[in-house]
Amino acid sequence: MAVPGENQMSARPQEITRKIETMSSVPSLRRLILTGFMGAGKSTVGRLLASRLGWEFLDLDTHLENRTGATIPQLFAYGEPHFRRLESTALASALGKSHIVLALGGGTPEGLTNRLLIEQTPDTLGVFLDAPFPTLFDRCMLQEIDRPVLADPTEAQLRFDRRRPLYVRISQVIVDTSQLTPEDTVEAILTRLNQISQLRFKASKS
Repeated sequence: MAVPGENQMSARPQEITRKIETMSSVPSLRRLILTGFMGAGKSTVGRLLASRLGWEFLDLDTHLENRTGATIPQLFAYGEPHFRRLESTALASALGKSHIVLALGGGTPEGLTNRLLIEQTPDTLGVFLDAPFPTLFDRCMLQEIDRPVLADPTEAQLRFDRRRPLYVRISQVIVDTSQLTPEDTVEAILTRLNQISQLRFKASKS
């Protein structure tokens, strides 16, 4: 039986307006990457943020499923190394796009190849949607997110602890979302982008 994905993936208000308009003063910024653990709200925030910026939104897991014609569980059934290999190819494809908000999978940064792809792609800014594990776990329960790891809170906590330093590593902006709505989170990100654009402008003048 063919392994899913192998053939298909062989190829490699006023203030708000002002914040958005300042993006044009950072012409080199072409990609925003959202990372974080499950329950962080990457997809929800990503769609809202992309809409505000007039950019494309892409969920990496969905992108991978579309490319392979298989679901994430089906791909994982062949082992994590197989899944991460396909994920890296899908990530490289996504990073080839411009003016995109990309939501990573919760485990994407665990792959060394994935981290290198992100770190070596120019004109890209990483945003870590952070929150304490209990907050994230409660969100998953409320949203009835169906993930096998959630059946074992201890294992989920260990996975969170292992991944959090990697989220920090690939991000230039960290937003504590524990007390924020998705809309508030978007505002926080836009504010940080505005601050970054101002710093870059000042640096170019010095």
